[in-house]
Formats: sequence, C-alpha cells, structure tokens
Amino acid sequence: MADAKVIPFDDDRSRSGGGSRPARRRTGNGSGGRGDGSTAPVSALPGGRLPEPPESAPEAAEGAAAGAQEPRQSQEAQEVSPDGSGGGWDRRIAGGLAFLRRRVTGDYEVDEFGYDKELTDQVLMSALRPLADKYFRVEVKGIENIPSDGGALIVANHSGTLPLDGLMLQVAVHDNHPAERHLRLLAADLVFHLPVVNELARKAGHTLACAEDAQRLLELGEIVGVMPEGFKGIGKPFGDRYKLQRFGRGGFVSTALRAGAPIVPCSIVGAEEIYPMIGNAKTLARLLGFPYFPITPTFPWLGPLGAVPLPTKWTIQFGEPIPTDGYPPEAAEDPMLMFNLTDQVREQIQHTLYKLLVQRRSVFF
Repeated sequence: MADAKVIPFDDDRSRSGGGSRPARRRTGNGSGGRGDGSTAPVSALPGGRLPEPPESAPEAAEGAAAGAQEPRQSQEAQEVSPDGSGGGWDRRIAGGLAFLRRRVTGDYEVDEFGYDKELTDQVLMSALRPLADKYFRVEVKGIENIPSDGGALIVANHSGTLPLDGLMLQVAVHDNHPAERHLRLLAADLVFHLPVVNELARKAGHTLACAEDAQRLLELGEIVGVMPEGFKGIGKPFGDRYKLQRFGRGGFVSTALRAGAPIVPCSIVGAEEIYPMIGNAKTLARLLGFPYFPITPTFPWLGPLGAVPLPTKWTIQFGEPIPTDGYPPEAAEDPMLMFNLTDQVREQIQHTLYKLLVQRRSVFF
C-alpha cells in the first residue's frame, strides 16, 4: 500500500507574513559617532544656523521599533490560542480527522501478519492504557532486560481466567521500554475463531502460536511474547494460583535457538485474583466449544456485572535474558538441550513469582 500522507496542521510560511519583515537599520558616518553609540553634537557654521530636524525621524524610529516587535507578537498570537491551550485541541482534531480519512480510504499499511501499527498506537493502546495505569496500577520491573533492538522472546506465566495478562504485558512493554517496542503475542487458535476478536488480535500484532510465525517475527527483529501454559494456566482453579503448569514440549526454546534470539523470562503477579475461578461448568463449556466455563464468586450470579475484574495490584518483572546465539544450528533439534533450557526458564519464572508474592503487601494495594 502507499505510504500514509501527512496533512500539515499549520504552514511555517503563515508565520512570516506581512508582520515579519525585518526592522530597518539606521546607519551613520563612521566618524560621526561616539564609542558609546550616541551621536556627536553638530556645530553651526559662522553666519549660519542649524537645520531643523525632520519631523518624520521620530516616527521612523517608532515604526522601526514596531516592525521589530511585530513578528514576535504575531508568533505569540499563533502559539497561544484564546483558551490558553496553545492550539493543542486544533491539532488533535485535525489529527483525528486525518486518521478517520485514512481509515475510510484505506490509505494505511499493515504488515504480512495483518499488524496495523497506527491503529494499535492511536486506538487500541489508548483504550488499554487506563486499565493498566489506573485500574490494575501495573508496576514494571527489569524492563532494561528487554533489548533495545533485534528480536527477543518473552516467556511469561499465564493466569486470570480471561487473558487480560497478555494485553497488560503488551502495554507494559510499549509504555515502559525506552525504545517503545511493540510486543507481538502468540495466541491460541480459539482467539482467531472468535468474531471481532479475531480481527482486533491481528490488528494489534498478535499471530497464531506456531513455530513458523514465531521464527519469522524473531528474524524480523520483533519482540515476541509466548505463554507456554496456555489454557492449563489461564483456566486453573483459584487454589492452584501462582503454581506454574507444564510448559509443553519446549517448542518456544527450539524457535529461539533457530532465530538466535535471547529468551527473557517474565513473571506476572496480580492477574490470578481478577476472576477467582472456584468452579468449571464442563458440560456448558463443551456445548459452547470453550476449553472451560468459569464460575467465580460474581459470575454468572451477577450477570454482566460479574464480568468486571477485581481491581488487583499487578507487578510485572522481566528477568535476565538467556542467550541462545552461542549454540550451533543443530542445537534446535537436541531434545535434551530443549528440555534443560525449558526447565531453566520455568524455574526462573516460578522463583520470581514466589519472591514477588513475599514482597507483596496486599492483593489490592
């Protein structure tokens, strides 16, 4: 697709209109002045008299001074709007209209996975940010362990009954990393079978949890996020909270080895308590085609109100990266190596979870 067109909000030439002409400089004879800038007195010739000073000289001086101040006043008048906002609202409105025009005309770009960076930055992230900053009050630690450039694989624990932890992780990486990097999550098949959710997930940069897509993203230098527990982690009972489930067969390790990308363990505390799952309606889950149907203290008893998550306090900590670029190419096929690296990542995440739980004062504060 063609590159997005930029609509200028103002024109620099409008700031250099009629009021911007330079003030006239008055020059005199080099020998007729004083060192302090004053003019030497003029003596009358014998038998003569001094000429009358022209009346227009003071007016010319005043005009020159006014001309010098006019550009400054004109610039201040443009920079400060009557409501004192500096024209910020005008720019926001113009930017919003330009964004809508590009949406209607299709004049925007997506990558080969369907990722729409402009929509993610201006709409999706703006909608999720208040939830992360004000509602869950997410505290981020160890953000410096995510590289500033190049690919990296973030491996995190999964919990919460609904996958809000993945979305909060995406906001945490983008808003706290100095390079404002975007996290590309690997999602389960169910995400891309749901209407509306499928399209939003693609637009937000998420893709199917398969080795081919993950390796392609890592080779392109993207930050990829994976939660190996899958539905076993997100749908576990409340009594098993913060106990990591099995990490599968270590496919994420094999992908990182092939791409030579570092693995960054990530521990998330706070998501387990947003929907305390005290039961599972398995029959209803099979009828709906879901892996589980949660029963919480508020859902389904309170109806739609029961779907509101509890305002728990979150902490997301990124651990020290585990490098993989020092292994030979055939290492990705070594099952023992994959098992050892998978176990190392899992133990590091579990140890950090216990550490954060000990440091936590309260579930909500």
